Amino acid sequence: MSKIRAIILDWAGTTVDFGCFAPMDAFAAAFRAFGVEPSVEETRAPMGLAKRAHIERMLAGVRLSALWRERHGREHTAEDIDGVYARFESALSEALGKHAAPLPGALAAVGRLREAGVAIGSTTGYTRAMMDVVAPLAEKWGYAPDCLVCPDETGGLGRPYPYMLWRNLENLGIRSISEAVKVGDTDADMREGRNAGCLTVGVLKGSSMMGIDEAQYLALSAEEREARFAAARRRYEAAGADYVLEDITGLPALIEKLNGGKP
Repeated sequence: MSKIRAIILDWAGTTVDFGCFAPMDAFAAAFRAFGVEPSVEETRAPMGLAKRAHIERMLAGVRLSALWRERHGREHTAEDIDGVYARFESALSEALGKHAAPLPGALAAVGRLREAGVAIGSTTGYTRAMMDVVAPLAEKWGYAPDCLVCPDETGGLGRPYPYMLWRNLENLGIRSISEAVKVGDTDADMREGRNAGCLTVGVLKGSSMMGIDEAQYLALSAEEREARFAAARRRYEAAGADYVLEDITGLPALIEKLNGGKP
């Protein structure tokens, strides 16, 4: 097996924004502006996709499409999706500033990987304009990957398409997909990695897959935590995850193991 030379990390729910709440807040606000109230489950299910595609997937659901017909007297259109997306962008600009702090242990994990000579790439469901808000804030906290690629930089083809991941490899000078590992917190992250042809890793703590904030996580009993871990692990594995870690702090040890115990 080739030596792992690059880790391609997701952002919200993987490295920043415990529980992935910035987009949740913005999606809810955008739909409410059109008189439709999405559930948490409906909002979380497409997480990881490019954000317009996320809204399109939500409106394709049976309940939300019915609510839209009831509220507006007709089926939703592509123009309606664009309208909700415009509201989402406006709401997100405010939410992003509140949710840019790195997850516990993320900075130390990235530091250890860099010490081992591993490059840090990243993909996201956010556009470049959105990341122009998130990235500088995260950098103030001490997190700045070596490469960032957004869906609008690959023709709008974000996850689960592999193109953002492949662009990372191009920019980082990685010669083979076998030298990369994709790490994320959603079904779409796992499918992105699988479609690209590399190993995939899901993280549990702080993930959109678990969907709770840090205070809620810390309030869980040991039994509740294990039950939530088990449910999320099953979803990751169903989406094609090769490994599932309790949190990102376990990533350096996994990469060392994959590299035969050598950095």
